[in-house]
Amino acid sequence: MGESTEVLTDVVAESLTAVGGSLTTAHGGYAESLTSTERGLASVLADVMHVDRVPVDSHFFDDLGADSLVMAHFCARVRKRADLPSVSIKDVYRNQTVRSLAKAVTPDAPDPVVTWLPTVTTPVAKVDPAVLPVSAPAAAKPASRTEYVFCAALQLLTFLAYSYLAAIVTDEGYLWISAAPSLGDIYLRSVEFGTVAVICLCLLPVVAKWLIIGRWKPSEIRVWSLGYVRFWIVKTLVRSNPLLLFIGGRSRMSTTSPLYNMYLRALGAKVGRGAAIFSRNMPVCTDMLTIGDGAVVRKDVFFNGYRAYAGVIQTGAITLGKDAFVGEMTVLDINTAVGDGAQVGHASSLQSGQVVPDGESWSGSPAQLIGEDYRVAPVPGHSSARRFMFGLTQVLKVLLVGMPLVVGGLVLLLAEVPALNTLMDGDPAAFTSWWFHRDALIFSTALFLGLMIFGLLFVGTVPRLLNKLIEPGKVYRLYGFRASAHRLIARTTNVRFFTTLFGDTSYIVNYLRWIGYKLTPVVQTGCNFGMEVKSENPFVTSVGSGTVVADGLSIMNADYSSTSFRVLPASIGSNNFIGNWVVYPAHGRTGDNCLLATKVAIPVDGAVRANTGVLGSNSFEIPRSVQRDTRMAHLKRGQQRRAVAAKNRYDIASMGLFLVARWFLFYVISLVLLTTADLYGSFGAAVIAGAGVLTLLFGIFYLVLVERAVSHFQRLRPRYCSIYDSYFWWHERFWKLSVNPKVLDGTPFKNVVWRLLGVRLGARVFDDGCAIIEKTLTTVGDGCTLNAGSRLQSHSQEDGAFKSDHITIGAGSTLGVGSLVHYGVTMGEGAVLAPDSFLMKGEDVPSCARWGGNPAREIDDNRATVQVGGK
Repeated sequence: MGESTEVLTDVVAESLTAVGGSLTTAHGGYAESLTSTERGLASVLADVMHVDRVPVDSHFFDDLGADSLVMAHFCARVRKRADLPSVSIKDVYRNQTVRSLAKAVTPDAPDPVVTWLPTVTTPVAKVDPAVLPVSAPAAAKPASRTEYVFCAALQLLTFLAYSYLAAIVTDEGYLWISAAPSLGDIYLRSVEFGTVAVICLCLLPVVAKWLIIGRWKPSEIRVWSLGYVRFWIVKTLVRSNPLLLFIGGRSRMSTTSPLYNMYLRALGAKVGRGAAIFSRNMPVCTDMLTIGDGAVVRKDVFFNGYRAYAGVIQTGAITLGKDAFVGEMTVLDINTAVGDGAQVGHASSLQSGQVVPDGESWSGSPAQLIGEDYRVAPVPGHSSARRFMFGLTQVLKVLLVGMPLVVGGLVLLLAEVPALNTLMDGDPAAFTSWWFHRDALIFSTALFLGLMIFGLLFVGTVPRLLNKLIEPGKVYRLYGFRASAHRLIARTTNVRFFTTLFGDTSYIVNYLRWIGYKLTPVVQTGCNFGMEVKSENPFVTSVGSGTVVADGLSIMNADYSSTSFRVLPASIGSNNFIGNWVVYPAHGRTGDNCLLATKVAIPVDGAVRANTGVLGSNSFEIPRSVQRDTRMAHLKRGQQRRAVAAKNRYDIASMGLFLVARWFLFYVISLVLLTTADLYGSFGAAVIAGAGVLTLLFGIFYLVLVERAVSHFQRLRPRYCSIYDSYFWWHERFWKLSVNPKVLDGTPFKNVVWRLLGVRLGARVFDDGCAIIEKTLTTVGDGCTLNAGSRLQSHSQEDGAFKSDHITIGAGSTLGVGSLVHYGVTMGEGAVLAPDSFLMKGEDVPSCARWGGNPAREIDDNRATVQVGGK
């Protein structure tokens, strides 16, 4: 009787709601008025959570015990129901009951959405007319297998030719310098050779760009075609220029240099006087790049001037006006513009067609008007002469100090060490003798350990002395003595080797204290910091007790204008959890007990957030934690102390494996170089070129073998466990010894390496710089397009819980520049994820759908518009 009554009630309800009515039904002694949307949403949520019913006024997280993964599955189920409006995870966090959610997602007043490929309808003054919308490529014909193989062959031949040319130059330089009669002559010849070599290497990309490409124009280039090979050659040469050493080189902390501006101008870019560019993500399509006088581009900004979309390279213009500002870790898509005096905040993006009007300040992904000011007051009277002298000093340091030490030191080493001198004479008996290999082993081991110990001592002492020259809060000139001290502090305290060695262990705390971080007192969890953490000045950086940081934290405790900088204290509160790839500014408005989610834009205005979570860009508040993760983190003090002690023992073994793996690579490279010295007398430049190629190949495949060996040559499986579970400790070891074949970006050879690492990879995937973390949990379909800076991350650490799951990217899908895909995600065939988007865990993207934003949601192109007037 009761069951038939409920069925009859449902039928009557559907009849009433069909004509806009509602129904009052009785459940458990109280009345509940439900609309059709509320009934539908409650039904879907109950099904997802495997319960009989869900009260429409119950809080998703506090009352029902749901978490973000459950709610992501809920959103995916709702989107498949034709009778219900679409729901995004952002809607769920902003409306945390069925009743409020149903009211928010009614189609009466849809929220404006910015598409990845919009049409600009409102003109904005002082914008380069080249900034025009670009349509999606019209069904580009996929590359054939023959084109794919032919492209790989041409790229390989180009690399071999470049290697042989470099070997010839090295050979001639060595013969000339080694013939010098005295030590003084060796120094002078080293300076002369270094000067000529640096000039030629700097001019080669410029000459190649103008000869091979000419002037960049808006265009579409099909990947793996002959046109793409030309594009790749120029891109590779432009980004391998020695001048890039002046903005950080391989360092994670980039700096600005007047020489960099000159290089961009030589490549065709319009760079105004006094522009300060800190990002080492080198733009490629420079003729379409305009940067106005006094503009500032902070580090880790993507402004490539091109993007890959559905198997096609699209090029387009980027325009930054006079005194414009672009914040750290921001993505500027093609055909975007920032007006005079306008600003784009940190961790933001401009999608294709977006224009920030003069004087306005925007942030978010995609960016919207917010009105914050990110700039520091400039120092008046900053002359061109000061910039010129600063650049000249950089050149002289390289040519008069750096090159003689490298080139002249190598010549003296080969000439003065008896064993090496014997090798240079071409005596094969010396190389085949056991004592030679014994000495090589001792020498390489001593050098490896010596460099590591010296490096630890250096980063803990020299930056500390230099920091006495800099007073926090005081404004200094950007090009001067204190600026040089500031950049040296930033570079030397952010050495990747040491953070990789100590990260994800208890010992990272001791290392960070050694280089200047303020971390007292510390609640030791055994993984307080990941392997990717950096700051511009550690001596004014403090992190509160009990805070746990995942990978990718960038602490910004320095502000810049085009003429000046200042160092500011940056403080992160206690008992925080910080997710992956977070930029934390010195004026961040978060306090104690906060969850700062992956790729979140830290709020910089309003009240200080505490006892809450923050997600998205622009950010909004979410629950601090959920019941499930809290249970995983709950250990008594004694239990936690014993668990950390056991983890420490495990981590010491992991650190030892890391050092052994790196030492053996160093040893083999040393043997290759010694073999080169032995064969040099017979083969000359050819053996030098061969050594370079062999070193690269061995390094790649050796590191692949190490990673696979750590995983026992088996595939990972989805996991949910405590951070004190031994499996999680093993997974941290896996991260420490994993490899990303970035040197092969944009070539078919990267696909070969991905497959060797266990990625289920389809045919002719185009990878322009994607990072895949858990390779064997990842599937990428045929013909996918993976842009630079994109990430496939099949795991998450949240408080005391670790979670991992599969990621599946359907055939023909595109991941935009700087986008991040979380664990448990499925993207259907032909789906598109916009630049800088964060596709949260558990999302299910339908085939051919377009998603974008942080967090990502479906984009409706039919009703989407671009906000260009700040309203």
